[in-house]
Amino acid sequence: MRFARLAGLSGIGFVLLLLGGNLLLLSAGFPDSSASAAPGEIASAVADASAALRLTSTLLPAAWLLATIFAAGVFAALRRHDRIPGDGWAVVGLAGILMQCVAFAAVGASRLAVAAAAAHDPGAVAGLWGLHNAIFGFNQVFLATALLGLSVSGRRAGLVRRWHAAVGLSGAALLFLSATTSPYGVDGGNPFSLAGLLGWLLWLVWIVAYSLRLIRDVDRPTVDTDPTAAPATTSGTP
Repeated sequence: MRFARLAGLSGIGFVLLLLGGNLLLLSAGFPDSSASAAPGEIASAVADASAALRLTSTLLPAAWLLATIFAAGVFAALRRHDRIPGDGWAVVGLAGILMQCVAFAAVGASRLAVAAAAAHDPGAVAGLWGLHNAIFGFNQVFLATALLGLSVSGRRAGLVRRWHAAVGLSGAALLFLSATTSPYGVDGGNPFSLAGLLGWLLWLVWIVAYSLRLIRDVDRPTVDTDPTAAPATTSGTP
């Protein structure tokens, strides 16, 4: 199997794991990071959802592996189709996805710490939940970085269509807005949390679209190419 095809399948697998894990947590009653609730209510909700939290946490290592393979596949495809030598946007996007994996590892660890505190030391829940919310909020800037870098690079390389790039840039703007305002939501109630949720959904759509592009045929450029992109240069004699 070609690596590009593997990367595309990995991207779709990553999205499925994210959706499945979040739906499981939601059905178990795990509190949302934007929820404004008393520490006692948070502790009770987390304790009730601790089994679901541990189960979804076992999926995270696989999700990070799939995300890394997807990012490497997109980066390799962009390098092959690159029309502008020295363009660094693909590097920006790759760095965003890798940093998102690192940051969300901290989110996952903080959730498990909150669950442990809820069971053994409820007095520590407030501080740990605030830490979780802070990391979760700032994590969104790495999603925005990935969307920005790989959308701009994809358009310049002719690998993605205008609508796909528009989805990525719109998601990046929403996620960046949510990350910027996240300090005001550490104790819950961030007024821009809906922007982050919408940006996250656009991020999932964007990944699936990129994955299908890789699976279909990375060697064939899209029909809708960027008219402002610099033409490819050739060397040698006619």
